[in-house]
Amino acid sequence: MTTTRFAPSPTGHIHVGNLRTALFNYLIARKAGGSFILRLDDTDQERSKEEYADGIKRDLDWLGLNWDRVERQSLRLDRYAEAANQLRGSGRLYEVFETPTELDLKRKKQLNMGKPPVYDRAGHALSEADKDRLRAEGREGYWRFLLDQERIEWTDGILGDISIDAASVSDPVLIRADGQVLYTFASSVDDTDMGVTDIVRGADHVTNTATQIQIIKAIGGTPPRFAHHSLLTGAQGEELSKRIGALSIRDLREAGVAPEALLSMMARLGSSQPVELRMSLDELADGFDLSQFGASPTKFDADDLWPLTRERNQHLPFAAVQDRIAALGVPADLAERFWRVASHNITKLNDLAGWWTIFSEGAEPQIEPEDADFIAEAMKLLPPPPYTDATWGEWTAAVKEATGRKGKGLFMPLRKAVTGQAHGPEMADVMPLLQVVRARG
Repeated sequence: MTTTRFAPSPTGHIHVGNLRTALFNYLIARKAGGSFILRLDDTDQERSKEEYADGIKRDLDWLGLNWDRVERQSLRLDRYAEAANQLRGSGRLYEVFETPTELDLKRKKQLNMGKPPVYDRAGHALSEADKDRLRAEGREGYWRFLLDQERIEWTDGILGDISIDAASVSDPVLIRADGQVLYTFASSVDDTDMGVTDIVRGADHVTNTATQIQIIKAIGGTPPRFAHHSLLTGAQGEELSKRIGALSIRDLREAGVAPEALLSMMARLGSSQPVELRMSLDELADGFDLSQFGASPTKFDADDLWPLTRERNQHLPFAAVQDRIAALGVPADLAERFWRVASHNITKLNDLAGWWTIFSEGAEPQIEPEDADFIAEAMKLLPPPPYTDATWGEWTAAVKEATGRKGKGLFMPLRKAVTGQAHGPEMADVMPLLQVVRARG
């Protein structure tokens, strides 16, 4: 069975880059009728917060990305210890003692000599006596994985055939001196134990993938299929990370972006397929194909979410907004008409409140000085509410006959006087919703 996972760290709010990863894995699982795991990478006890874990679940729930089960790495520490002992027993995990300063000096020396800054495996050559002496000096040991120095190859679902020489990569640190298990190791153990078959993540993880393939094999697992999507940039090609705080899913939701708009964009951005609104995840899954995506950095412009949000809101049936409209105070007998009239003149659903204020309380008239006398005369010809579908036509006909105005010179000043807007719904549809017209007073 196809099994995928989304493994965020609950150390902050998830953003559009995280969503892209979550959505790709979700769509692969759903298209194959498989399983989607939400796995919280919460081994960093200092930075991981329950409020962020709850926020991640709330964001995914809002988007409809329903998980089949939740796993927490903080509950699997005994399993990681067991796997670490297995690697020690097979000679694949070795203790090292270099400080960050010493490692930095080694890297600088290698670079000055024109060599790649790869860990020299000095720790692997330490005898037990050497280790005891370093501990006696107050050094704290941490643990590296001994890579087989061979080519690591896989066919990537997006990037194609990948080949990395393990000799060009430092043996990765898997366990810190304080005992914290790092992502590279915990993730490999989890993916093996949980039967993960497919992993999609950002292109910045390609080197991680190479080392994790060896780790998974070393603990007796079968590496899953990997795919690495391009990284998102800003609209001008700038690093998105510099603006990521404003692009959290929470902030986009609070700004009024529709979930369908966000999902539709993320499911197609960077692919050869056009970004088109889809109203359900099933529709997105049907057309989802990793082979359509490219490796080049992908530009993301949050402003592009608004046309999609507008289109989505215009597709909503009245039943989907009935409670929201009732909360505005719209009378039940006018509610459905109000939605029909206002829906094509909003971007965010919150924009409905502004239209109901205009209809219920009257607008602040926009009257050009040269139109003042015309409006004053026209208002005398407008009967008091309630108005009907025929009111606009009857009123403008009377005003035309009385003033001689016609065309735009007749209709636009009246629209702006009644609604305070130069654009909006058809006035014949607006009139029956008006409770008061300020220009009369």
